[in-house]
Amino acid sequence: MNWQTHPSLKDKLHPDHPNDLQVVVHDGGPRITKNQPEAVWVTITGLQNGVFSGTVLNAPRQLQSVTQNQVIEFLADNGTKHPAMVTKKYLREKQNWIISPCTECGFSELFDAPSDLIKVIFPNIPPDAVLEGFTSFCPLCGGVQTIESRISSEEVTRRPWWKFWGKG
Repeated sequence: MNWQTHPSLKDKLHPDHPNDLQVVVHDGGPRITKNQPEAVWVTITGLQNGVFSGTVLNAPRQLQSVTQNQVIEFLADNGTKHPAMVTKKYLREKQNWIISPCTECGFSELFDAPSDLIKVIFPNIPPDAVLEGFTSFCPLCGGVQTIESRISSEEVTRRPWWKFWGKG
């Protein structure tokens, strides 16, 4: 499918430059970095399995991990006005989690891979623990997002309801 007609890009492409749009880029979410996300202009260069790729046209003002002319990946169907940059690690891990939209703004992605968030939120979790779910702050507005593991329902029923994580 041509990205210029992709439904998730409706009203997001620049009217005079139909391959360009603003994308929210970041150094990570609020638990990982103090740097605020920024919107930069990106020229779309590809689309594969729902993930867009593109080249950053203007340099972010205060970010450390994103530079002008860098190729990034982003998701556009995220419940917000602008697409958001994603990392390969996030995309690999995302398939194992259900990310509920933010209670405030509706953003349905994370800036960080769930494993990175777990290390920061639960620094003393045993290495062999299996986390069924957790909440985190939305990286865009500070609202709340719920992140649940896609473990089988059989596995869930074998655990007591009060057990937040257990050896698995």
